[in-house]
Amino acid sequence: MSSSEPTLTTVWPGTAYPLGATYDGAGTNFSLFSEVAASVELCLIAKDGTETRIELDEVDGFVWHAYLPTVTPGQRYGFRVHGPWDPAAGHRCDPSKLLLDPYGKSFHGDFDFSQALYSYDLAAEDLASGGIPPMIDSLGHTMTSVVINPFFQWGSDHAPRTPYSETIIYEAHVKGMTQNHPGIPEELRGTYAGLGHPAVIDHLKALNVTAIELMPVHQFMHDHRLLDLGLRNYWGYNTFGFLAPHYQYAANRNAGGAVAEFKTMVRSFHDANIEVILDVVYNHTAEGNHLGPTINLRGIDNAAYYRLMDNDLRLYRDFTGTGNSLNPRHPHTLQLIMDSLRYWVLEMHVDGFRFDLASTLAREFYEVDRLSAFFDIVQQDPVISQVKLIAEPWDVGEGGYQVGNFPSLWTEWNGKYRDTVRDYWRGEPATLGEFASRLTGSSDLYEATGRRPGASINFVTCHDGFTLNDLVSYNEKHNAANGEDNRDGESHNRSWNCGVEGPTDDPEIIALRGKQMRNVLATLLLSQGTPMIAHGDEIGRTQQGNNNAYCQDSPLSWMDWSLRETNADLLTFTKKVTALRKAHPVFRRRRFFDGEPIRTGDQVRDIAWLTPAGQEMTHDDWGSGFKFVGVFLNGEAIPEPNSRGERVVDDSFLLCFNAHSKPIDFVTPDSDYAHAWTAVLDTSDATGATDAVVKAGETIAVPGRSVLVLQKTG
Repeated sequence: MSSSEPTLTTVWPGTAYPLGATYDGAGTNFSLFSEVAASVELCLIAKDGTETRIELDEVDGFVWHAYLPTVTPGQRYGFRVHGPWDPAAGHRCDPSKLLLDPYGKSFHGDFDFSQALYSYDLAAEDLASGGIPPMIDSLGHTMTSVVINPFFQWGSDHAPRTPYSETIIYEAHVKGMTQNHPGIPEELRGTYAGLGHPAVIDHLKALNVTAIELMPVHQFMHDHRLLDLGLRNYWGYNTFGFLAPHYQYAANRNAGGAVAEFKTMVRSFHDANIEVILDVVYNHTAEGNHLGPTINLRGIDNAAYYRLMDNDLRLYRDFTGTGNSLNPRHPHTLQLIMDSLRYWVLEMHVDGFRFDLASTLAREFYEVDRLSAFFDIVQQDPVISQVKLIAEPWDVGEGGYQVGNFPSLWTEWNGKYRDTVRDYWRGEPATLGEFASRLTGSSDLYEATGRRPGASINFVTCHDGFTLNDLVSYNEKHNAANGEDNRDGESHNRSWNCGVEGPTDDPEIIALRGKQMRNVLATLLLSQGTPMIAHGDEIGRTQQGNNNAYCQDSPLSWMDWSLRETNADLLTFTKKVTALRKAHPVFRRRRFFDGEPIRTGDQVRDIAWLTPAGQEMTHDDWGSGFKFVGVFLNGEAIPEPNSRGERVVDDSFLLCFNAHSKPIDFVTPDSDYAHAWTAVLDTSDATGATDAVVKAGETIAVPGRSVLVLQKTG
């Protein structure tokens, strides 16, 4: 070998940006931010576990960097950060810990949760970590970062860019959707490749789904406590790698294989014109509180990356209930979040994000601030500002419930929609005014900030809480399997078991539960706003009353695809309602209703609210305690044009919502609305089938606890 040829330890200066490990086709640039570090070592890990340490001598703006001309994809690595161990000042540098790259794009191995992962004596009484750390090397006990090949043949891939007004979101879990699917090869079940398989895509297309929202796929950790109980962090809200797809979801687990597999999955969804939205967790990390392991940010620059308690810097401020909160007030923490978001859009081609506990990111000091740096930087970012941005608009801190208070660029999970629809169909005395507002896009929450109905992400069920089947089958949570004596999970579920708790052979209760599920789905899919279906609700998936299945990586949480046959009628019904929504823009207007009286001169307005007598509701009617309401949607009074500037004209509809237990006779309105109506959907039928015809002014019976949809035919 010539003396001029580079070796593994040949080091060139490299560059401070981009952060992380970046292979350029020849060698790899490594870059790590740490303001607190006195020195940083890059550690190259061989397949036999041996380590080669390389000191990073180049530092620019607290970013330590080097270029290694012989390092190629597949190389495992980590960092060791030398600096102060001073928990009282917020500093926790411990060079005995092999630290994972915050910008790592792939990881390998696992954590064994031995003493080696912790920077304090697990057996000691001083659990606030004030003493000297044990200095036990974590190499071999922790995961390693992996250099990836960033190059991929995207071909003609393009983002669908579906408008919110045309969007139907389907929330799903990579493993849960695919683990038991008989149409997916066994070796692909539970993986990105399995999720991108035609068997799944065809199912979504048949439901008219336009976007799949994936529960966390950033690399996450399974909590030590859960592993000791024989459980796992199934949901994945325990992230530590914001730029890496969770490698255990890859069929190809070779170094970096998850990246290419994820990209292939996205390309398959795009080929089917389905967007991919990621549920992202930038509010906290898997390192937890002061009792947690040291795996990356804690040992790199604890005081920069985390919010610490002002009166005791040894401890972490926790707005998330998980032990810590990230500190987006620090420019490098904010940069990590934004670099991660841009990476997933530009390199992984995803179409949007749902931000878990988004209020935490908006906390500048303590209170939630709509003018926070995070919102400012997202607003002006030319990449992130152009994709779907969905907030879970709450956290567990004081003042954290912020439904309706996010900036104009954002859409929100509408928790008030969920609560109101649940209360209406279980017969609670929720006011009709609240129900009417949720049904028409929640203008009371979003219009003042310049947003449109699409800003309301309407949902009644999601991963967190009861499935739709369980919502109508249980009054109480049944979470004993989680190992917390049924203390975990929400206790106030706004559910109704229809008379019996859990499974029953009573045909009347079974029929009522089926109708209630159809009522919820019909309400959800015919409301203005952006509907979101929780995976499996279309086939009656159950978790046996467990409303907090975060740790249940088992058939309890996985999709039971045999329900497609068992509950075929429910699947047929769901397809019917999504098709109705897709075919008729009157159910998915881009702008809010005018809300003016039904008649202005000779003009019939866009919406009317009707009593059972077919008369427009008065002020007194709204407060009368009615459980029935009729809604006239005028398809000829849609003010907004289509994308080509053309006038949108649709059929007109009457929606009849009857939450009473008994039938209600509804008098169809006079001929100013229509001369005749044909029923197109009836939730009292197992598949929604109906063909009843009624003339203006005639009476039609709306069955108890049902939705009846009438279409203008004359």
